[in-house]
Amino acid sequence: MTPGITWARGAAAARLALAATSLLLLWACGGDSGREVPDLSSSGAYAGKCSPDNGLARDANGNLRARYANGTLEDERNWVRSYMNEAYLWYAEMPDPDPRLAAFNATPAQSALGAWFDALKTPALTPTGARKDRYSFTLSTAQWNSMVQSGVVGGYGIEWVVASGTRPREARVAYVESGSPAAAAGISRGDRLLAVTVDGSRIDFVDTAVQAEIDQLNETLFSPRSGTQVTLTLRGSGGLERDVPLVAGDVRTTPVKEARVIDSGGDPIGYLLLNDFIVPAEGQLRDAIQSFADAGVKDLVLDLRYNGGGYLYIASQLAWMVAPTRSTAGRTFERYVYSDKRQGANTRMQFLGATTGQPGSSTTAGSSLPNLGLARAYVLAGKGTCSASESVINALRGVDVEVVLLGDTTCGKPYGFTARDNCGLSYFPVEFQGVNDKGFGDFADGFAPTCAVPDDLDAPLGSESEGLLSAALAYRAGATCAAIAAAAQAKAAPRRVEPAASPGGVIVRPPWRSNKFLAP
Repeated sequence: MTPGITWARGAAAARLALAATSLLLLWACGGDSGREVPDLSSSGAYAGKCSPDNGLARDANGNLRARYANGTLEDERNWVRSYMNEAYLWYAEMPDPDPRLAAFNATPAQSALGAWFDALKTPALTPTGARKDRYSFTLSTAQWNSMVQSGVVGGYGIEWVVASGTRPREARVAYVESGSPAAAAGISRGDRLLAVTVDGSRIDFVDTAVQAEIDQLNETLFSPRSGTQVTLTLRGSGGLERDVPLVAGDVRTTPVKEARVIDSGGDPIGYLLLNDFIVPAEGQLRDAIQSFADAGVKDLVLDLRYNGGGYLYIASQLAWMVAPTRSTAGRTFERYVYSDKRQGANTRMQFLGATTGQPGSSTTAGSSLPNLGLARAYVLAGKGTCSASESVINALRGVDVEVVLLGDTTCGKPYGFTARDNCGLSYFPVEFQGVNDKGFGDFADGFAPTCAVPDDLDAPLGSESEGLLSAALAYRAGATCAAIAAAAQAKAAPRRVEPAASPGGVIVRPPWRSNKFLAP
């Protein structure tokens, strides 16, 4: 494993609005005030001691995996609490939940452990009233390894933009992965979701108020099991409604969706659509930037509007390939600031100018990366631009590369994690805050755009007529933000038969594709 490898993604997955429960309040308040709180040992004392009800710790035959030992659910809960106390950035704000509550003793064990982990997160709010910790999460170790190493995820191959998660709901397709069930079915960017049919029951996506149906929508749309059969009722940009049957399966994500050279007023301009900083992105980015260098591009439009993050070492490589080498030499891409318990862990990542040779990256270790040497970059951004992609923006600005943001305010996530496995479940408590070479990392409210431009879901990504890319090219040519906004509004008005997705629409993905991580 390359030293200092870090993963970063933005805000946790957007879900349909759910009612709060009294149990959540009990967790936050600590339950029985008369209960004696145990003085727990270090997490190492409980590590790998697995509950008999935890299927994640066992192989397909039900046998305990070699690296684990027989234990109890209490052992696993104690490990979680001890590890959080050791690693969590906000450990001093952890609540004192009562482990006797039914939710913390449910079966399967991973359900109880997920609830226990959530109950230990700080209940503090930000000045705007949002949860301070919207990011910490758990995921099966097998899922985590599959995604970050190979880009394989379960689903239909659809990335959704949700403009409204409450009635009347609005969700449209942001993009479709090539080779996926959705691509084979002809689903395309801009399609609007009207209804979902599961097991013969049709659910009105827009207006249902039935909690059981909302739960079904959340599971079916955003975390389907392999083999899940569903029919989506969609309305295309032209107004035609159709029913599309799909079966969920394993989908391989392509991090670099497009890399091409645009002729803009006689100047070659690079356009790069990057949606994930996962392992395969390293080789794909190297090849894309090399093609831009060969073409002598004068400027770069970096489309990160749907990039929730990924490994920070790849984000660092991208920033190095964009900026002048004289600006990044010996400078810090990102410095990691931990809790007062872990000041010795505070480290920094430099701008990385060589490949790592990570398995699955299509690279060999130590090869020099191409470099564009640009003093300015145009970044297309929005609510789906999170964590590692925000780190690229922050790092470039930290070495005085001008970053022109077009789109919407980014998600605002300067925090990161280390993936830590115990009994087949990986835990990701917020552990550090990242800052750039100038020491800046206070962007919890996101980076505001230079020019606010709505996402144009009615045009293909990469098309010069698409709203954000068109805005970047116009700004480069000297147009003002006011003129760009007027052009976007005029373009949308003739075709708007329904309210368009707002520029604040949130890209929907699971939290493990929306955060910043350090590898163990």
